[in-house]
Amino acid sequence: MTSTAPEALQGHDAGGTPPSWPQRLRRFGHVPRPVTGLRERLVPPYTRPSERLWAVLAVPPATAERLVRWSAWGGPLLVAAVAGVLRFWNLGNPKAVIFDETYYAKDAWALVNQGYEGSWPKDVDKQILADPSKVPLPTDPGYVVHPPVGKWVIGLGEQLFGFTPFGWRFMVAVLGTLSVLMLCRIGRRLFRSTFLGCLAGGLLAVDGLHFVMSRTALLDLVLMFFVLAAFGCLVIDRDWARGRLAAALPVDEEGLLRPDVTVAERLGLGWRPWRIAAGLMLGLAFATKWNGLYILAAFAVMAVLWDVGARRTAGAVRPYAAVLRRDIVPAFVSTVPVAIVTYIASWTGWIVTDKGYFRDWAATRGKGGHFTWLPDWLRSLWHYENEVYQFHVNLTSGHTYQSNPWSWIVLGRPVSYFYEDPKAGADGCPAGTAGNCAREVLAIGTPLLWWAGGLALCYVLWRWFFRRDWRAGAIACAVAAGWVPWFFYQERTIFLFYAVVFVPYLCLAVTMLAGALIGPAGSDERRRTIGAVGAGVLVLLIIWNFIYFWPLYTGTPIPIDAWRGRMWFDTWV
Repeated sequence: MTSTAPEALQGHDAGGTPPSWPQRLRRFGHVPRPVTGLRERLVPPYTRPSERLWAVLAVPPATAERLVRWSAWGGPLLVAAVAGVLRFWNLGNPKAVIFDETYYAKDAWALVNQGYEGSWPKDVDKQILADPSKVPLPTDPGYVVHPPVGKWVIGLGEQLFGFTPFGWRFMVAVLGTLSVLMLCRIGRRLFRSTFLGCLAGGLLAVDGLHFVMSRTALLDLVLMFFVLAAFGCLVIDRDWARGRLAAALPVDEEGLLRPDVTVAERLGLGWRPWRIAAGLMLGLAFATKWNGLYILAAFAVMAVLWDVGARRTAGAVRPYAAVLRRDIVPAFVSTVPVAIVTYIASWTGWIVTDKGYFRDWAATRGKGGHFTWLPDWLRSLWHYENEVYQFHVNLTSGHTYQSNPWSWIVLGRPVSYFYEDPKAGADGCPAGTAGNCAREVLAIGTPLLWWAGGLALCYVLWRWFFRRDWRAGAIACAVAAGWVPWFFYQERTIFLFYAVVFVPYLCLAVTMLAGALIGPAGSDERRRTIGAVGAGVLVLLIIWNFIYFWPLYTGTPIPIDAWRGRMWFDTWV
């Protein structure tokens, strides 16, 4: 007689049939995707900590509910506060004009004081550091190759705190801190988890490239801020639009939302303020540096595809046709024209002063032609823009710290913004040091974060292609928008710090990978514990790596041997 003991049936169901592969995966903690209702598919709810956690911590239910509500903003604000303390600590150090601050700090000072950038004399930096009050503003116009918004931002800090290193770095540090707060909230909305949102913001807070750029008066951090703000506005708009669809769909007798072809294909979503706000932010990004234009195009396509997905989920049989009829024109009007108007408005100082570079071109050298019916200022601005474009595409002169975009993700060639070698006992170098010290500000990402980010991007692409996860698609789109365009200009002189534009989405990718390691809700305790330990170890290693490179991010003097120990590759020197 065949035994029917439990050990004899192990690995089989009651009928003796071998288990399916999903059943076998459950033995290792795999949980199949749950079947969700239409309302949850359109607007997924936020996850909440398990009641078991509160029971273990002995937290009463009423207090637990208040903590959950508080954490939605309290957690991101706490992470941003830590990021702010790090970024504002000793912000005026080094007391020097480092790297391209020599352009943007001075252009910003002229811009906020006279409306246009001036032509500064050579070797004026030392005079500015010694006594800026004795340095006169140049009245002759200066030829600049970037739009003015980033310099207006830098100049605001100079107006508040003076023409000093702290003054010209202040507003950049503010935007760097606020970007951490924004990423916490964006990550929370993407992943429907306050914990994962705060993790994404925390990773951004300890990224070395973002940290250094937050403490330097360059334009790329300002560009990153406006791009991230636009991304956040579009994510909010996505939820808003899907909420409108959900509210219009019929409900059956059981209270469940049902798809409806008529509603999904014919409902007009009306005025979408968050999409207009995204257009404004993208215009400010484009008006900071021109690569914001590529990001505008990528984000516009992404937002339209989100509309297609929303109408398909709501029951549209022909979602693309429905979007073409109902959404494409409002989407264009609320982004592209808004961005263009914002860009032109950013040149107001140049337009009204009549003294900027090329300002009188239309009235002098540009007389005649086919567009004389246009205002002279607009024709002069168009000529200026054409000259700047030619400059950018033909910028091929070599530079010590230039790098190929292929090498960015592995941090192949960072940029040294500042370097000194003080002697022992001088300029912060410990008196007992054998030999000199090294004092450097190195624009390099936290290595373990970036290398983990490379793996995380592979996971994100897999999840996008094979699981059709819109969150993975959004992250991949944002990274590509900030990275891929540089591959078309490989003859041009380009630098690693341009990559700060997509650092927030690299942090989102690592967060998504960490969330996958921890496991979905409903996984068994063993699976979640192992995953949480693995994700926790990764995060702790990234934080340690940031602390280890802290002297290179802040210009702190360290013995030369300690500096060499941090030069992990020859290309970092």
